[in-house]
Amino acid sequence: MIVVGAGIAGIACARALDAAGVPVKVYDRGRRIGGRMAVRTEKLGLVPHPVDIGASYFTVRDPGFTQVVQAWRDAGLAAPWTDTFHLITAEGRAGTTTSVPRWSARLGLRSLVEALAEGLDVVNEHEVESVTVSGRSLSVDGEPAPAVVLAMPDPQASDLLHPSVATALDLDGGQDWSPSIAVWAAWNEPWWSELDGAFVDGSPILSWVADDGRRRGDGAAVLVAHATPVFAAGRLDDPSSAAGPVLDEVWSLLGRRPGSPAELPEPLWVRAHRWSLAAPRHPHPEPFAVTPSLVGVCGDAWGTRPRVEQAWLSGHLLGRELASLLC
Repeated sequence: MIVVGAGIAGIACARALDAAGVPVKVYDRGRRIGGRMAVRTEKLGLVPHPVDIGASYFTVRDPGFTQVVQAWRDAGLAAPWTDTFHLITAEGRAGTTTSVPRWSARLGLRSLVEALAEGLDVVNEHEVESVTVSGRSLSVDGEPAPAVVLAMPDPQASDLLHPSVATALDLDGGQDWSPSIAVWAAWNEPWWSELDGAFVDGSPILSWVADDGRRRGDGAAVLVAHATPVFAAGRLDDPSSAAGPVLDEVWSLLGRRPGSPAELPEPLWVRAHRWSLAAPRHPHPEPFAVTPSLVGVCGDAWGTRPRVEQAWLSGHLLGRELASLLC
């Protein structure tokens, strides 16, 4: 069978199918797998530093996901990061919030998807154009398949299907997604006071900022900031235009401390990346959907709360369901 999309949901689905003895091939349009668990490797001097520019962390609650995470931890790939983030308003820091531990990955979150995909048949840089359903016969760009999984945001899945199939999968109601733009920059040394990450409330520009050096554990003076959906929406055609305003807002909110610079220090480098489909505004309550003809959809939009763990669980449960129907 064929899985389209090699983010963590698609790879979790393929892993469950493979474990059940179902031959599976994964297609992904990207040069590297990982989807929105994306990483960019930058140079700090001569030292490479991976930067998480999509998902910032993950949490662990589900027993099945706990086993997967333990394997990552045993391999030295993942570790708990922090259970406490700051809260920031227009007036500055407004305290902290503590929850379950947030986890990070030494080599970036994409490395966890790559580890999960080891041994699977994954074809990168393969752009799927359409999925055809004729009765109970399925094909992906003319290639027959007993079942097909679309592990991607609803609007992208809908584009590959006939409208009647998209409607049967409830993709029509999932077109409302929030955009974002990630901006990351480096300095010779931190100019901000100590924090791991901060949720921002009341800013028209900034929603989240993370100290990537603390997240990575190497102490690098790298910040990653995410723009609000409204701010990002007007700059998706030119994401680099968001970098200046986002960094100015970061400095305005984090630079208010004794000894802080009078203005934003010049960064060593600045990057920006758009996420046109960053997060679903109205997730599906079910963990996945599948038609009688065995076209399935999964991802972080399927479940009560979009997050990395939910994406894994969605793909895993769909893979198990399809395995039971195919075997």
